[in-house]
Amino acid sequence: MEQLYTVNQLAEELGITPRALRFYEVKGLLAPNRVGNNRVYTKRDRARLKLILRGKRLGFSLAEIREYLDLYNVDGGVEQQRNLLKRVQKRLKDLAQQREDLEATVCELKEIEVQVSTSLADRSPGKDA
Repeated sequence: MEQLYTVNQLAEELGITPRALRFYEVKGLLAPNRVGNNRVYTKRDRARLKLILRGKRLGFSLAEIREYLDLYNVDGGVEQQRNLLKRVQKRLKDLAQQREDLEATVCELKEIEVQVSTSLADRSPGKDA
């Protein structure tokens, strides 16, 4: 018999809340089975959820994750890999730009810090005014 997970089991195992799990269901990224009134997840659902969480951690939108999962269902091979490669390359480019922007911001803030510190030191008591 196939191993099944309840909402709480799967959420606890993957370190998310049951509410987050339900959110992914509402967004159509997961479709659990039912046993009576309880939703249950298969190993395949668990694997999909792990891909969803990894995609989120890497900064992909839910729409991008959905497209990837849809390709996985249809092709599961070359086209999926090409699509993933394209998206990863775009994400790397975006992150490189963000890094440049952050480095420029840090440099600018350091310059302001030096200017303000110098200005305050010049105005400190004990200095001739």
